[in-house]
Amino acid sequence: MNVLFASGNGYYPEFSGGVQSSTHHLVEQLRSEGHRPAVLAALFGGGVFGFKARAKMKLLRQPAVMDTFPGYPVLRAWFPWEAAAYAVEKLKPDVAVVQCHKSVPIAKALQAHDIPVVIYLRNIEFHELAGDLRELQSARYIANSEFTARTYKDKFGISAVVIPPTIDPTLYRTNSSAEYVTFINPYNEKGFELAVRIAGECPEIPFLFVESWTLTPAHRSQVEKAIAPFRNIHLKSRTSDMKTIYGRTKILLAPSKWEEAWGRVASEAHCSGIPVVGSQRGGLPEAIGQGGMVLDYDAPLADWVQAIKRLWSDQAFYGQLSAAALEFSQRPQMQPSVQFELFTKVLSSAAVGHALQ
Repeated sequence: MNVLFASGNGYYPEFSGGVQSSTHHLVEQLRSEGHRPAVLAALFGGGVFGFKARAKMKLLRQPAVMDTFPGYPVLRAWFPWEAAAYAVEKLKPDVAVVQCHKSVPIAKALQAHDIPVVIYLRNIEFHELAGDLRELQSARYIANSEFTARTYKDKFGISAVVIPPTIDPTLYRTNSSAEYVTFINPYNEKGFELAVRIAGECPEIPFLFVESWTLTPAHRSQVEKAIAPFRNIHLKSRTSDMKTIYGRTKILLAPSKWEEAWGRVASEAHCSGIPVVGSQRGGLPEAIGQGGMVLDYDAPLADWVQAIKRLWSDQAFYGQLSAAALEFSQRPQMQPSVQFELFTKVLSSAAVGHALQ
């Protein structure tokens, strides 16, 4: 099949995150099986890469510009939904997987050109859809957690096949030196303020705060100011090689404040037997499962501190949860081959169902 992944957000190298990582893994799996995947994404236009893309688009007077930066075709446009016709002409998709930002206008534009659509529901930020899913009459749905599937069922009356974020364990599995409690993505919605308070109560334990979403200079300044009083908090710039992070992590701290649809970092950490201490928000408890400890975000600070200190110092307890985390990472639901088989079944069903209409 020719498979088009389409989103109103950016893509490598202009933007990276959990959705981009999961998409890239699915693309590589599709390619290994002889399919022909491609991506339609938003063009941000910054830096050298963005400048070249903008210049090429302007010179050729096209609604989108194509590159193969990640090793496969990526079409980039200021407004991807307006470039749907161009994407169909150039890439001739048999089915499109539409996800996250501007899902509804992108899906409508592709359906207008007779392309069957599968919507991959990766968060519960309904405003990002930019429309009502009930207007997409023939779309199929995949959700990244039972929580996400329930939330969309309640809101829109739709049913979704649940496939958690796809993870290549070889990219994350490592032997850890167990130096830090690691907190990834220093944003308040990810629990930054709570993470700082927890670290402040554990001066004897080193904490590593790692950039994930790119920090603006102003935001970085705020983060640096907030952690400056604490000698045990170290800030690390973002990296594409997460083994270098998990290779130094003993405990992953995920005190998310918002309703996480899943909690990809928990699944990544589990690949190396790293337990997770996280919040009871959204689908995060599903991701943590037996491989860690789940607390209410609003639980007393002392409860969070106690959980971290016990895992840090009680080696028998740590060993028990570490083994449980590794075992949990190997459950069938998280096996790439099982996920991929289910994913391709949904895509094939959408394509065949569309052809029979």
